[in-house]
Amino acid sequence: MADHSIKGKTVLIAGGAKNLGGLLAADLALHGAKAVAIHYNSASTAPDAEQTVAAIKLAGAKAVAFQADLTTAGAVEKLFADTIAAIGNPDIAINTVGKVLKKPFVEISEAEYDEMTAVNSKSAFFFLKEAGRHVNDNGKIVTLVTSLLGAFTPFYAAYAGTKAPVEHFTRAASKEFGERGISVTAIGPGPMDTPFFYPAEGADAQAYHKTAAALSAFTKTGLTDIDDIVPFIRFLVSDGWWMTGQTILVNGGYTTK
Repeated sequence: MADHSIKGKTVLIAGGAKNLGGLLAADLALHGAKAVAIHYNSASTAPDAEQTVAAIKLAGAKAVAFQADLTTAGAVEKLFADTIAAIGNPDIAINTVGKVLKKPFVEISEAEYDEMTAVNSKSAFFFLKEAGRHVNDNGKIVTLVTSLLGAFTPFYAAYAGTKAPVEHFTRAASKEFGERGISVTAIGPGPMDTPFFYPAEGADAQAYHKTAAALSAFTKTGLTDIDDIVPFIRFLVSDGWWMTGQTILVNGGYTTK
């Protein structure tokens, strides 16, 4: 029977330098991963990546970090190649990369649409492709999506719309990779209390989102706390391996107008 524990496993996390990705990288190291590779997009995030690498090493795992813009297939291929050269083929591959745009439908430009598609859909597609090629048998693959795939609201056409294809990518990949014992899932948090949330939302919208979940009153800010998402992802890449081909919305009962 396959070993589904995290202990001794090799991990790759795209968008793993800070916020949810950074917390997850350190958490998996604390739970026994032997090596963790993290990716980050821009040079401005390098200090965060260094801190996360240090946290991973402190937990007793090997750590490496790679900078890349993952909006081309070649860049995703290189990320996996660099990871494999540094720490070996991943047992666990997690993609937390995403970009938010809150804007009226009729004001979204072609350039904005193309950028959102590249970040949210294209990079996810090619991450799954490379994961399917390189993740070890009985491995785990997880992509971060959004709870707006289960609840709809104005002004997020480009964001939720370009995350939506990942649901089908996940289903298709689970069927194709399943013969090798690989599980493939997507996880959709509610609006998270991270620096990505606040610039996109005005005061009224912030106030609404902080009360929109059934369990809002029991979190620090009313928003989804990244500390509450990490255990779900940890479960999906370990004992939760039997869950595959699914999008799981972890949002405290979040609904929208």
